[in-house]
Amino acid sequence: MHQVNLEYLAPGVFQKNGVYYPDTLVGTDSHTTMVNGIGVVGWGVGGIEAEAGMLGQPVYLLTPDVVGVNLKGKLREGVTATDLVLTVTEMLRKAKVVGKFVEFFGEGTQSLSVPDRATIANMAPEYGATMGFFPVDEKTIDYFRGTGRSAEQICALEAYFKAQELFGVSMKGDIDYSESLELDLDTVRTSLAGPKRPQDRIELGNMKSKFTELFSQPPASNGFSKKPEDLPKRFKTKDGVDIGSGDVMIAAITSCTNPSNPSVLIAAGLLAKKAVEKGLTVKPHIKTSLAPGSRVVTEYLKAAGLMQYLEKLNFYLSGYGCTTCIGNAGPLAESIDQAIVDNDLVCAAVLSGNRNFEARIHPNLRANFLGSPPLVVAYAIAGTVLKDLEKEPLGQGRDGPVFLKDIWPTTAEVHALLKYSRDPATFSRLYGDFTKDNPLWAAVPTATGQVYNWPKSTYIAEPPFFQDFGMSAGRAHDVKGARVLAILGDSVTTDHISPAGSIKDTSPAGKYLIANGVQKADFNSYGARRGNHEVMMRGTFANVRIKNLMLPPKADGSRVEGGVTLFQPGGEQMPIYDAAMKYIAQATPTVVFAGEEYGSGSSRDWAAKGTALLGVKAVVVRSYERIHRSNLVGMGVLPLQFKGGDSVQSLGLTGEETIDVLGVEKGIRPQMDVTLVIHRKDGSMKEIPVLLRIDTPIEVDYYLHGGILPFVLRELVGKAATTAKATA
Repeated sequence: MHQVNLEYLAPGVFQKNGVYYPDTLVGTDSHTTMVNGIGVVGWGVGGIEAEAGMLGQPVYLLTPDVVGVNLKGKLREGVTATDLVLTVTEMLRKAKVVGKFVEFFGEGTQSLSVPDRATIANMAPEYGATMGFFPVDEKTIDYFRGTGRSAEQICALEAYFKAQELFGVSMKGDIDYSESLELDLDTVRTSLAGPKRPQDRIELGNMKSKFTELFSQPPASNGFSKKPEDLPKRFKTKDGVDIGSGDVMIAAITSCTNPSNPSVLIAAGLLAKKAVEKGLTVKPHIKTSLAPGSRVVTEYLKAAGLMQYLEKLNFYLSGYGCTTCIGNAGPLAESIDQAIVDNDLVCAAVLSGNRNFEARIHPNLRANFLGSPPLVVAYAIAGTVLKDLEKEPLGQGRDGPVFLKDIWPTTAEVHALLKYSRDPATFSRLYGDFTKDNPLWAAVPTATGQVYNWPKSTYIAEPPFFQDFGMSAGRAHDVKGARVLAILGDSVTTDHISPAGSIKDTSPAGKYLIANGVQKADFNSYGARRGNHEVMMRGTFANVRIKNLMLPPKADGSRVEGGVTLFQPGGEQMPIYDAAMKYIAQATPTVVFAGEEYGSGSSRDWAAKGTALLGVKAVVVRSYERIHRSNLVGMGVLPLQFKGGDSVQSLGLTGEETIDVLGVEKGIRPQMDVTLVIHRKDGSMKEIPVLLRIDTPIEVDYYLHGGILPFVLRELVGKAATTAKATA
C-alpha cells in the first residue's frame, strides 16, 4: 500500500472549489511515513484512531519538536540506500526522537533520489519519529513524471509549493530547528541490523564476530545465552540435511522499505546474474522469496533481464506486499523445524524488511537480520551468517572460490539499468484498472445492506466493545487492589504484546481454534484472524519470545519464554490469558509493568484492544512509543509513566504485590501526576507519584467515555437524534 501511495495515489496537492491545499495523510500502518519521501505530511496512527477519523473525528496531537538532520557528502561506491537507512535508524534512535518530526536537509539530502528518500522516510517508526520528512523539489517533480502522473498534477504540485515558498531542500542555517543533527554520507558502510531490533546496526565485516559474541551473551545484551562450545556443532535432520546455529533458513526480499527502491532491487538482480554466471547456487532447504510492494517492480526486473537470474537462485515471486517482514513466510520444512527445536539451534533469517523483532519473522528463528536486497541474495548463497563476507568466499563457483566483491554490482552498472524503472507507460498501464487483473478478488462474495449480519466464523466475529452501550459517559475510577499480570523489560514491541505470526496449537488461541473445528494446517496467522476478538485476546502477550520477569530465572540465568504468568496469590504458573480470565471472574483488576520504549514497532491496535479485553486497567512503564500510548487511551486503559529514577528494578517489584492507582477519581487533567500505591506481600506499603500520559483534553474525554469508539458513536447518535428532532 505504501508503495502504491508513492507511485500512484498521492497527488501531492489537492484542488477543491478553486482552492489548492497540500496533500496530507494518516494511515493505519506505521510505515505510512514512506509518503514523506515525496513531501507529503503523513504518519501512521492506530486502527482505533483511524476508525474514529473515518467517522469524522479530528486527529489531535501536541505540537511536536522538529529535529533537523543535515545530510552532507555522498555515499561511497557500492553503499546502498539500505545501508544509509540502517545508519540513520541507529543514529536517531540514540537521539531519542520519539514523538518528534524529523526533517532532512542539506546538500546530501538534495542529492538523494526520491526512492532513496522514501526508504529513509519509511523507517521513521524504527527510529521512533512521527515522520521523516523530505521537502518537494526538482527530484520530486521528476519522480512524478516518471511514475505517469498527469501534466496537470505535476504542474499543480510545482506551482503550489513554489507559490508557498516551500519548494526545494533547505540548507544549513536556513531553518531554526528544535534540534539539529548531522550525518556525513561518506561515513556510511555496508551494514545489516539485528538480531532482534532494527536499530542494532552491524557493519558487514563484523557480522561473523558479532553473532559469535551474541551467541553466549545474555538476553539483556541481545544475546542467546548459549554455551560458546555449542556454536560449531552440526546436526542432521531426519531427511539428511546438515544444519547448525548461524545457518540462514529464510532469505527474503520483502516489505515496503526496500522493494520500493529500484536501485537496490536492480542491484539484487545484477548480483544474482553474476552469481549464476559464476556457478553459484542456493541450497534448496533455504526458504527464499521475492515480494515487492507493487507490480511495477517485476515489470522492470523482467525488462532489465534480471528476473530470470533471481529465479535461478530460487527467488521466485511469492506475491506483492507484506510477507516475511510481517511473519507470513509460512512454515519451514517440518524436518528442519524439528531439528532446530530439538537441538535448541540459533538459526537465522536475512531479509530486506524494516522489522526483525523476536518471533516476528518465524517463531523458531531467533536471529533475524535486516539488510539490502543484494545482501539478502548474498547470504542466501553463503548459507550462514558465520562467514565474514569481506574476507571469506561466498561459495565455490565453476572456476574456484567466489568472493562477494567479485559479484557486487557497481553504481554505474545499477544506474545503467534504472531506465527500466522509469517508464511512465508501465505505471499508467498497471494502475489503470485494478479489477481486470484480479478476477478472484472481484468474485469474493460480500454482505449487502446497512447492517452487517455477523456470520459464524473463526475469522471475524462481533467484538464486545459496545456491549451494554449507553448514551452517557462514565466517570473515572481509581484502581484498587489490582494484581500484576506481567512485568516486562525494555523494548517490548507490539509484536510481543500482540503477535501477528503463526499460532501454536498448544497456545490458548490454538486450543480455541481446535475446539471450533479448525485443523492445525488451517490455523493461518494472528494477523489473518485479527477480525476475531476471541483469537486475538488469547494471543495477547502470547509471543513465544516474550519474557515475564515475574517468573524466576532458570539455573543458567536465562528467562522462561512465552506468554505465561504467576497467578496471585499462590504463584500458580499458567498462560497469561487463563490468569486474566480468572482475575476477571473474581472482579480483580490487573496492571502491567515494563521498561523503556514500551509498544515500539507496528501501529497494531490489537496490542491495546487485547490488553483492554484481558481486564488490564493500567500500564506502568519507563517510556512509551507514540502510537501505542495513544491506542491504550483509545481503549480506556490508563497509560502511566514512572518519574525520575523509579523503575521496576529500583522499586524491587516481583509481581506478588497488589497495586492501587489513586487520584483519578478527583478529575483528570492532561499529564497530571497520580499516586501509585504498592502493597507488598510482607504488609509494607510504598507510594510514588507517576505521570498520567493522557496528554490532551480530548484524550481525557476519550478515557471518560471508555475509549475513542464509544465517544464517537455517542457523538454520531446524538447528532442524528438532534437532526431528527429538527426535521420532525
